[in-house]
Amino acid sequence: MNKIEHIGIAVKDLETSNLLFEKLMGTAPYKSEEVQSEGVLTSFFKSGPNKIELLAATNPDSPIARFLEKKGEGIHHIAFDVSDIEAETARLQKEGFVVLNDQPKLGADNKRIVFLHPKSTNGVLIELCEEIN
Repeated sequence: MNKIEHIGIAVKDLETSNLLFEKLMGTAPYKSEEVQSEGVLTSFFKSGPNKIELLAATNPDSPIARFLEKKGEGIHHIAFDVSDIEAETARLQKEGFVVLNDQPKLGADNKRIVFLHPKSTNGVLIELCEEIN
């Protein structure tokens, strides 16, 4: 793992949360997009090398909607940048981590992604991200 790529925060209302984070970080989001496969709208903020991803559900059956229902707004996941997502996924599976999606899928911000189950990571949802070239 190269670095923390971003921290994902689940929010109920993306527009309201964008305004809050604009005030907090002193800058507008550099990117917003919908990831239909995850049922989510995202906004990305950057401060130096650090990124925050806000996630709002687009449908009541999405993972973010279920998270908000159970836990409310807050930190949803920590994402790590990796150079070879297939190799890193295989390595982590050999180490006993539970992978939620065996094959990388398209995520936001020009990334291929894989998630690790929180039951195998001390209750924290971990996302692996590889930049698409």
